[in-house]
Amino acid sequence: MPSHRSDSSRPFVTLAVIAVAWLLVPTAVKTFTRATFFELTAPVTLAASRVRDLQDFWSLRLHSHTDLIEAGRDVARLNSSYELAVQQNTELQAEVGRLESLLRLPSYTEYRYEHARVARREFSGWWQRIIIRKGANFGIPSGAPVVFTGGVVGRVSEVRAASAVVELISSPEVRLAGVIEGDSRPISFQGGVNPTFAPPTGVVEFMPLDIIVTPSSPKRLVTSGFGGVFPPGLTLGTVTRAAIGTDGLFQSGEVQLDARLGSLTEVTVLVPVAIP
Repeated sequence: MPSHRSDSSRPFVTLAVIAVAWLLVPTAVKTFTRATFFELTAPVTLAASRVRDLQDFWSLRLHSHTDLIEAGRDVARLNSSYELAVQQNTELQAEVGRLESLLRLPSYTEYRYEHARVARREFSGWWQRIIIRKGANFGIPSGAPVVFTGGVVGRVSEVRAASAVVELISSPEVRLAGVIEGDSRPISFQGGVNPTFAPPTGVVEFMPLDIIVTPSSPKRLVTSGFGGVFPPGLTLGTVTRAAIGTDGLFQSGEVQLDARLGSLTEVTVLVPVAIP
């Protein structure tokens, strides 16, 4: 009987020994081991992503010619809209440059746009992140902002040879300064604790008391530009409710993030361009 108990407890003892040994390993060794493991598994992740793209391609080949013609018409309409938007953007940039020259204002830091395909998503209550199919091979730096058509996606937290990890703004690890659209006072934004299949949310703190937010009158939250990471004016989400904090001096509230954060297939990394 004692020998049977000893055999049943042996796996737990082994696990405890391994855990204690891992805690005693120097941080440099842990970092090297983690990076090595990431690089070894990266080809599998990237290959699986490309296989999914191939499957999507062949599934589209099964569509009828009528569906393809209708899709082509939709794309043509979108291209016309985008061409007009590009012309308007060019005119606005020229006007901004003229005003900066007249007022002798410094220009904003310029970025190079690097579009990347999403290879994998990793969502849990502790982290919200995606892995993209570009990394150091395309000059992507750690800390670079990542955006999409709906606003801010997150920021690059880890860069590897051919891939990178993007921490989403829905992650509790992400904290940055934002402002209510039309207001210049910065408030603190942080990702919330989001269950796997729940809509992404965040929280705001230190919001002035005179900003009135209700579910029927939400406020758009945008980046403030402070810190030099994100350009100002990018959408973070919508503040849907707020209440006075325990200190009685500021409000705390809930931010509804874009639901598309959990199903992104393409993102854009803003790579800072060195100004000579």
